[in-house]
Amino acid sequence: MPITHEVRVHPSSANLPRTEQLAWKLAEVATDPADLPGEVVDMVINRIIDNAAVAAASLLREPVVAARGQALAHPYHPGACVFGRSSELRVSPEWAAWANGVAVRELDFHDTYLAADYSHPGDNIPPILAVAQHTGADGAALVRGIATGYQLQVDLVSAISLHKHKIDHIAHLGPSAAAGIGTLLGLDTTTIFHAIGQALHTTTATRQSRKGEISTWKAYAPAFAGKVAVESVDRAMRGQSSPVPIYEGEDGVIAWLLDGPDASYQVNLPGPGEAKTGILRTYTKEHSAEYQSQALIDLARRLHRTHPELTDPANVESIVIHTSHHTHDVIGSGANDPQKYDPRATRETLDHSIPYIVAVALQDGDWHHERSYAPERAARPGTVELWRKITTAEDPEWTRRYHSEDPAEKAFGGRMEITLTDGRTLSEEIAMADAHPLGARPFARAQYIEKFRTLSDGVLEPAESARFLELVQRLPELTSEEVVGLTVAARPGLLGTARNPKGLF
Repeated sequence: MPITHEVRVHPSSANLPRTEQLAWKLAEVATDPADLPGEVVDMVINRIIDNAAVAAASLLREPVVAARGQALAHPYHPGACVFGRSSELRVSPEWAAWANGVAVRELDFHDTYLAADYSHPGDNIPPILAVAQHTGADGAALVRGIATGYQLQVDLVSAISLHKHKIDHIAHLGPSAAAGIGTLLGLDTTTIFHAIGQALHTTTATRQSRKGEISTWKAYAPAFAGKVAVESVDRAMRGQSSPVPIYEGEDGVIAWLLDGPDASYQVNLPGPGEAKTGILRTYTKEHSAEYQSQALIDLARRLHRTHPELTDPANVESIVIHTSHHTHDVIGSGANDPQKYDPRATRETLDHSIPYIVAVALQDGDWHHERSYAPERAARPGTVELWRKITTAEDPEWTRRYHSEDPAEKAFGGRMEITLTDGRTLSEEIAMADAHPLGARPFARAQYIEKFRTLSDGVLEPAESARFLELVQRLPELTSEEVVGLTVAARPGLLGTARNPKGLF
């Protein structure tokens, strides 16, 4: 059974023992040798496939090209692999974590977990995999490390809201990735404790990267946390300590960045011997957009078929999307970001604008990770007209369902109230995305493989695609040499077509 740990601020004079600190409790989970159920192992495989799929599709995008260029300026032996390049060319593991983290995150197209805060737990995989390749870890160790990263990410996100205080969600990612690396390497509790503390201390950034005019840093932020996690583990292994207590100190994270000196959090963590099954509570995306738009894209596609008159803005008076507080406040009109209605906005802004997303999905009856965001698509006059008729409103019931602990109730959808210019009204709702485990078409191994093949088409040679899929599905039995092959090399000449400006390196 999970154990609930009360986490609150303590004065320095209390000299809170390390064993009572949250960072220590997280480290204890990382060092617990509990066996993993087969369904967890299978889902780890699915998510490695998922990450490789979205990374392949992003290889020519500017943020990914820049990050890859930085990484390739740091060759190292043995080192780790960089997505797009041959496994023969390796770089220092923290730089591989950086480049691969950007590639995975760029299209906002991999997995998600939403609770008290937001997260993309698949962001744990690039740093853990990079360290595995560099240190010669085998597939079984890699699975254990990734399971730890997911577990602690889910547990922290379930208990502690960062968004409430405008702290970016990578503050949960640094600690979870550091702990996952600790599990991978079989480090002791003290070493992982200090790595977690250092990783947290250096990843408490503001949420401005996801507000207003959203920049390319949105993709870099989790990659930065992964890079920091690798470096934090390295320092901790060299005997270097961390700020203590990092969460509970009177000048620590809770007291000054979160709910303040009188705050108390209840953090549920697996008990000794309890399997790390957190990954099973997460869900991937069928569409390249913020997760809270997934179900609404599916609803808009359905309305495109059943009510084709909605594609013409002349027929629509207004569309109000009644949804959760988080959806309204972060990607809806409740964010009060004029950029969410600007056809000149960045792609990063548009994939966090539910009014834009619904307008395009209604008109096209489809969603594509490139075409749906093309500048000429966003600027289409009929789309802009429809787009500006769409607003959101918080509905307490959808907010309650968003935060529900019951998987059958927890939902990230909403209800569309549509008023037509002829006086008719329509009301349609959806709770779960079609690809959700409880949705109309739940993702399983076949869907992850199809997503990989679709997104890597034209990017990878067929033989390279087949090689990767065969290898990754044998993950638990892979040797250390085979783990190095858990990357994808672009077809010859492809990467050279991308403009790659020179930086410092």
